[in-house]
Amino acid sequence: MLSEILPPQGECGPHGAIFMVLPHLGLILVWLFTHKQMSGWCEGPRSLPWCPLHKVLLLIRTTIYSVMGYASYLVWKDLGKGFGRPLALPLGLYAAQLVISWIIPILFFRAHSPGLALLLLYRLVVSTVLIWHPTNHLAVLLQLPCLAWLTVTTAITYHLWRDRLCPAQQPQPMGKKSA
Repeated sequence: MLSEILPPQGECGPHGAIFMVLPHLGLILVWLFTHKQMSGWCEGPRSLPWCPLHKVLLLIRTTIYSVMGYASYLVWKDLGKGFGRPLALPLGLYAAQLVISWIIPILFFRAHSPGLALLLLYRLVVSTVLIWHPTNHLAVLLQLPCLAWLTVTTAITYHLWRDRLCPAQQPQPMGKKSA
C-alpha cells in the first residue's frame, strides 16, 4: 500500500530533497533562539500529564516538517515546477505557514504570547489545504498530521501559558462567604 502512495525510488531527485530539508532550516534557527528556554518546559509540579517529552516533540516536529516539505514538492511538481504564476498562491501560502510556524516557538518562549500566531497558523494550514486540494490529493492528506499536531501544540501552549508562564491569569480560589 505504501508503494502506491510514494513515488518510485529516485523519482524525487534533488528537488524533492530540497523541499523536504527546507522546512528544517527554520527549526534550526528557532532552536538557536530558544534552546535554553525549551529544556524542561513541560516539567515541574504543574506539568501536564499528557505533555510529551522534549525529545518526542522534536521527533514529531521533524517528521511533520519532512512530510510537509514532501507535500509542497508534490504541489510544485504537479503545477509545472519552476516558480511561475501558477505556484504563487499555493507555495506562497505554504511559505507563510512555515514562517509563522517557525515564529510561534520564539513568541512562546521569549514573549510568552503565541495566541494570535497560532490562530493565524490554523487559518494558513486550512487555506493551504483548500488551495492544494484540486492540485494533489496526497499533498492534502499529508497536511492532516500538521493540523492534528497543531491542535495538540495549541492545547499544550494554552495550558502552559495559563498555568506556568502567566500565573496572574490563573483562576483564583474564591473566598468563603461569611454567613
